[in-house]
This record gives sequence, structure tokens and C-alpha cells, in this order.
Amino acid sequence: MEIYPIDSGKIYYSEDLLTLDCEEGPVTMRIGEWICKDPVRIHRMIIKDKALQVDQMEVFNPLFSKLRRADFDYYRRIMGLRMLIDFPGYSSEIEAKIPFDTDPIAFYKWWRKGKHEKYVHLSPAYQFKLFQKVSVMEPKIMLKKDLEFLRNF
Repeated sequence: MEIYPIDSGKIYYSEDLLTLDCEEGPVTMRIGEWICKDPVRIHRMIIKDKALQVDQMEVFNPLFSKLRRADFDYYRRIMGLRMLIDFPGYSSEIEAKIPFDTDPIAFYKWWRKGKHEKYVHLSPAYQFKLFQKVSVMEPKIMLKKDLEFLRNF
């Protein structure tokens, strides 16, 4: 069996072969097959480890649709405020960043009180930013746990 280790200087396309270590030993597949089999691992290799360079159109864009279906929680965490949401007052889906920036009170009500936390992941830093804005603008609507979060941040 021929081995195809990661070449950090190469830009990979969907038909390129890559060998990765798995539980059953080294496995060689095309990048397109790896995206179907283990999209989270491939994404981490591209973004976090910076070990793999891929073509944006042919590999990276299809990877996102696979991530959404394979592991929605991981997808939600990496998307953060770029996540597309149905937000009241808009006729189509928008990025969560838009109401987060333009109307933090409405976003807070939708996200926290409307129980939409499972759709948009906010890092602790973004939670602090949101809670701080809301506490200045309309502190009475905030939940006690969020006020406590602000005090302890």
C-alpha cells in the first residue's frame, strides 16, 4: 500500500490522495472521501493545525455542508456569530452578527430568553460583550445568571 503523507506546501483538491492514521492503522483516501468520512478531523487539520492547505471552492466550501450534517454542535461553535438564523423582522436568514451588533437587546431576548442558544454559540468574550451592552441599555431584562456572569468575568 502506498502512503501519501501530508505535504504542507501542497494545495489539495478533492481527488488528491491523503494517508491518515486511524484506529485500524494508516488509511489512504481521496480528500473528497475524507471530507465525507471525517469532516471534523479535516476541518481541524485545515484551521486549527494549519497542516493541510485545500482549494477553497473544491474542498473547503463542500466541507462546511458536511460539517453541518456530521456534527452540528461543532459546526455551531466554529460558525459563532456567522451562523445564519431566522431572526424576527427579517424576511430571510441573516448572520447572527447583524442583530448582535445593531440591536443587542432584541438579540439578547431572542438568544437567551427565546431559548435559541442551541443555534448560535457565543464564546465567553462575546457573551460578556452582549451582556455588558444590554446591562447598560436595559438591565431589568437580564437574567440573574447573566448579571452574575458580568460581575465575575
